[in-house]
Amino acid sequence: MRGIFWVLAVTLLLASGATQPAVAQEENDRHIGYYYPHPQTQETFVSRGRPLPQADRQMRVGFVVGYTTSQLEQPYPPEFVLYAKGAEAQKLIIASLDDDRMNTLYRARAVLAMMTAIARTMPIFVENGVEDSFTFFDLAKLLGFEQITVTDGRDFAHQVFLD
Repeated sequence: MRGIFWVLAVTLLLASGATQPAVAQEENDRHIGYYYPHPQTQETFVSRGRPLPQADRQMRVGFVVGYTTSQLEQPYPPEFVLYAKGAEAQKLIIASLDDDRMNTLYRARAVLAMMTAIARTMPIFVENGVEDSFTFFDLAKLLGFEQITVTDGRDFAHQVFLD
């Protein structure tokens, strides 16, 4: 009976997305406490795509600059900001600029779903016929991001490790 309990516990742990690579990466995450609080939740997303051959630091920073520029061109202030961190800008951080936004896992996922809708209109998805199956996480993986952290900028953070 005890052996079955451990098998079930390990199975549930693996199914929940709490894999060893996520824990190992968290221990080395020097951005916790500076850019966002300790993540309350984590998951690992297995992408359907692989990083583009030309995916490099410059491309990732360019993506963030382009997205930020498009936000600043709107007639209203941005609700959140994107920035890339890490030696190779391999960590994407999405932080709310307003209180009471993205302060739960469900609100964070809603923002990520909105970003999927935007990503699906991009030429790279449309031209390759994946606009109805790839997500924002897949786009991030194509660009070479390894981790996405979504935070309310105060108390809540959720991390997605891209595999």
